[in-house]
Amino acid sequence: MKVSATIGSGLYAALLFARGRSEALHFVEQDMAGARRSFWAIAIGLPAIVCMRLMTWVQSGLPANAGHAMGLDLTGYVVGWLAFAVISFHLAPVLGCGPRWPRFIAAWNWCNVIENLLLVIGGIPGLLGAPPLLDEAAQIFAIGWALWIEWFATRESLGTNGLAAALLVVLDQLIGLLLAGVSLALLQ
Repeated sequence: MKVSATIGSGLYAALLFARGRSEALHFVEQDMAGARRSFWAIAIGLPAIVCMRLMTWVQSGLPANAGHAMGLDLTGYVVGWLAFAVISFHLAPVLGCGPRWPRFIAAWNWCNVIENLLLVIGGIPGLLGAPPLLDEAAQIFAIGWALWIEWFATRESLGTNGLAAALLVVLDQLIGLLLAGVSLALLQ
């Protein structure tokens, strides 16, 4: 399959997952070659990460070390993404889902693009000066939906139970929190 077809199919699957539609699995590549191609999602999701950082700076002001902060954000983004892929690859057989890992990581990769876009959208009310209650509600809704998409796609693509899917979502979030802590420490 060509990269353009992989991208179109993967993003369509992610949109279906975001709507709670199990048939999304029909649009996710099932083999290791498709799993490798799905890492194009890192590049496709990059603008959302840059946008989130810029939105933060619009609200809080540009720091003196903006280039360094952006570099740390982008490095953490890529390292966190790849770290979760490697760790989940080794956890999948333990969970009894080893053969389904390529399908899972492809679904997870594409869903990350949609999840990051949701986080950008959730931050727009605050950027536009909405009252704090509306701003926080929009952010909580966006974060909740993003976490739910990851959980749903994980459960469906691995064919596992909700608890195992939740543990993988928690692992992903812990990796992100750890890297955010490292970035903060490096900025001081």
